[in-house]
Amino acid sequence: MMRKIGLLGGTFDPPHFAHLLIAEEALERCGLDEIWFLPSYIPPHKQGKVAHTSAENRVEMVRLAIQDNDRFRLSMIEINRKGRSYTVDTLRELKEKYPHEQFFFILGADMVNDLPTWHNIDELCRLTSFIGFRRPGYHTDHPENANVIYIDMPQVDISSSYLRDRLKAGRTCRYFLPDAVRKYIEERRLYEN
Repeated sequence: MMRKIGLLGGTFDPPHFAHLLIAEEALERCGLDEIWFLPSYIPPHKQGKVAHTSAENRVEMVRLAIQDNDRFRLSMIEINRKGRSYTVDTLRELKEKYPHEQFFFILGADMVNDLPTWHNIDELCRLTSFIGFRRPGYHTDHPENANVIYIDMPQVDISSSYLRDRLKAGRTCRYFLPDAVRKYIEERRLYEN
């Protein structure tokens, strides 16, 4: 039987409750079997920018963030590939390794609108369906050949960059991050000036 797998990619620098909420909402609303978190080694859409934290630290933070949910998995596919990862390369590799799984790539409203600019978008649309989270103020538009399932997202306005700024300023991130992630960051003094 073909399982339905949601893919949530990102730098996860750091992973926070909005990431987990999106994953859980996609799982439930789309009847998925699992969500695979795919930390990127170097995200292609952040040209010239590098992650603020090492891949090793980001992977460990994702592992800690998802450890309480037995339907969340950590995928090392992009980390192991190293270099810049295009989603189409990741999907090609996943389809080869797991030919009997059906994949759904999870995106925010802003990313859905950017889909036409993605590397090899026509091939990507053949390899996966998309789950797009709607946000107020975003008109959602996607390529003609893309299968996009739209979901309304509960409004939680947290971003990793906002949390990095809070942490640099010495402010608390309690209730923004899972406790295990927060402790990991504090112990290693990540994001401090």
